[in-house]
Formats: sequence, C-alpha cells, structure tokens
Amino acid sequence: MRAEIVKMSAEHLNMEEIQRAGRILKEGGLVAFPTETVYGLGGNALDSRSSIKIYAAKGRPSDNPLIVHIADIEKLSEIVTEIPEKAKILAEKYWPGPLTMIFPKTDIVPRETTGGLDSVAVRFPSDRIAQELIRAAGGFVAAPSANTSGRPSPTMADHVMEDLGDAIDMIIDGGQVGIGLESTIVDFTEEIPVVLRPGYVSLDMIREVLGDVRMDKGLLITDSSVRPKAPGMKYRHYAPQADLTIVEGEMDAVVRVINEFAAEAAAQGRQVGIIATDETRDKYPLGVVKSIGSREDEDSIGHHLFEVLREFDHCQVSAIYSEAFFTPRIGQAIMNRLLKAAGHKIISVS
Repeated sequence: MRAEIVKMSAEHLNMEEIQRAGRILKEGGLVAFPTETVYGLGGNALDSRSSIKIYAAKGRPSDNPLIVHIADIEKLSEIVTEIPEKAKILAEKYWPGPLTMIFPKTDIVPRETTGGLDSVAVRFPSDRIAQELIRAAGGFVAAPSANTSGRPSPTMADHVMEDLGDAIDMIIDGGQVGIGLESTIVDFTEEIPVVLRPGYVSLDMIREVLGDVRMDKGLLITDSSVRPKAPGMKYRHYAPQADLTIVEGEMDAVVRVINEFAAEAAAQGRQVGIIATDETRDKYPLGVVKSIGSREDEDSIGHHLFEVLREFDHCQVSAIYSEAFFTPRIGQAIMNRLLKAAGHKIISVS
C-alpha cells in the first residue's frame, strides 16, 4: 500500500477530501496531516486498535504516550476528569496553538493511547486543516509526529512520504508547516504545573501567565526503566543518519574547532556536515555547510532545524557538527531537540 497524497491549503480547504480522510480515521485507518508545529500521524484516539497501528507504523515504543488532538474546547471534558483553574487560564491564552496539556483521563481514552498511563496529553491545534480533519473524524485524533521513531520530525509532506509512505493510508499535503518544533507540554496532574517538553510557548511565557511553574528534570532522563509521562522524554529523537556533535562556546572558538574537525576529515578523504547560521556559514571553507537561519531571527532556526537534519541524510557526510543555539526565547526548545538528535554529545570550547 502506498499512501495517497491529497493537496490543499488552509486558505483553500477541500472539505470533500477532509470528510473522506475523517472516514478513514473513523474506520481505523491512519492519515498524516499538517499542524502549525509539525506533521502529525493521525488515528482514532478512542480506538485502541488505531493507537496500536500508530505505534507499529512509526516503530514507536508503546509506552511513549500519544497526544490527543481536539478542535473544540467543549470536547475536553469528555476525555479528562479534572481541568485545574490554571489550565483553563493557560488554555485561554494559548489554545488553539502549540501547547499540549496533561490531565487525568476518563475511561473512554484507552491506555493504548496514553502509553499505559492514567493521564492523557491533549492539544488544540490552530491549523485549519487539522481542525477540520479532527471534527470530521469525530473530535478526538491521536497524533504523534508523522515520522519513523527516532528520525527528525516532518515539516513537509515529502518527509512523511519518505518515512511512512508504505505504512499509512493518506497524507494531507498542506505545504511546509509554520513553526517546525513540536508543541510545549505542560503537566497539570502535579500540584505545581511542570513543563515536560519545551517548545514555541516558552517557560517564561507560561510563568508570565501562571506564576509558579517548573521544568521537569526528566527532560534529560536516559534510564530505560523510567516510564515517560510525555512524548519524547525517554527515547533518542530527531537523529540524522550521520553522528551529530554540538560544539558550544565563544563563537570564534566554535568556528575554529569545527574547521579543525572538517580539515581532519578532509585529510582522511571524508567530508563532514556543518550546521551554521547565515552569520557564520562563510567561515567554513570545508565540508557541506548548511545554514539553519539567522541568529537575528530565532524563529527561522526552529523552523529549519528538522529540515536541515533531514537534508544531511542525502549528503555523503561521515559526521555532522553543529553550532549551539542558545537564543533568547525558544533556544531552550531548539537545544532540547538538537541535544536529543546528538545523543547529548556536546563539546564545550573557549
């Protein structure tokens, strides 16, 4: 089976095709679709068999929870038993949008969807295609990123076809996504809200609204015996085929060290990949150099991260070296993804 591709845009919705995609989901099939963050791999969130199919298609461990997507705020009370006042405040500020919140679940949400947990992760995306598909599917769509587990998340339909084209029924091609990083995840099953995954909605932004919020130490968990509460907390993610190493420190030193690695590789007949910015790309005379964006526009860095990681898979590089990107607002989210892609291999220079 090869996935059918249906093209449309948020400005020109094809409701007939969206309804057809909704029927596929209701009948237990899988449909990939765009959101404002990355492409999602959708299945019926209330059907345990659909969730099992999602795990199988992705090659994803079944204890890694799926996010349930809704398109109407009234639907939330059907799948969660309690909505804390702080969650309502945050939802009013950032829903629909790139924010996922975790609540105690009701019995209609199968444990296959929640990775065996008594809690459920919920998101209300702002993308119009996603919203209409969710409504057409009955209101509850489980959707992790539409990539093979461990690979960079897909920001274009071509990425989905490359990874999952033979494993799913349909791909709705809505063009390149806007943000390029998965949603922020906040856990409301604790007394103090806990950020389990940084994203476009930053920790500072959440604290401005709620006050006391903390970042979970489990973001760096590598213990395989620990059950993750949110997607991506436990397993290596986003990895390109070549080994990736991050080099951090004063910029001139970073450039010097990466150039030394590139020269050493060239002397051995190998070529490395280099992830730079618009400001530094011309400082690397050797290797395959790709700019991830401008440090003056941190959104551009987040937007291109996964795309650039995937591009290196089509280059003959033996290793990849990346500058670090501790940008002011979403640098935490960018570095979270980059560190996971590198398996936490980082070199500090001065």
